[in-house]
Amino acid sequence: MKSSWIGSLLVVLLTAAFLGGCCCPGGGSSSKTETTINSTTLGQQLTDLKEAYDKGAITEKEYNKQRQEILDKAN
Repeated sequence: MKSSWIGSLLVVLLTAAFLGGCCCPGGGSSSKTETTINSTTLGQQLTDLKEAYDKGAITEKEYNKQRQEILDKAN
């Protein structure tokens, strides 16, 4: 009888801990931290930008502005 009571208590405690998130990495928190690494080269950024301009996705004014921003960041 005593072992049945202890087993039930253990199940309840483990269930509460699991649902509470204390057994999970991050503590069950819903916030996430993400790290983004920009590995695109300068040449690739300029190529992608030119392609967007050539396809009409951006205007000449936008192209020139973004191109200058990319070049300024490189220096």
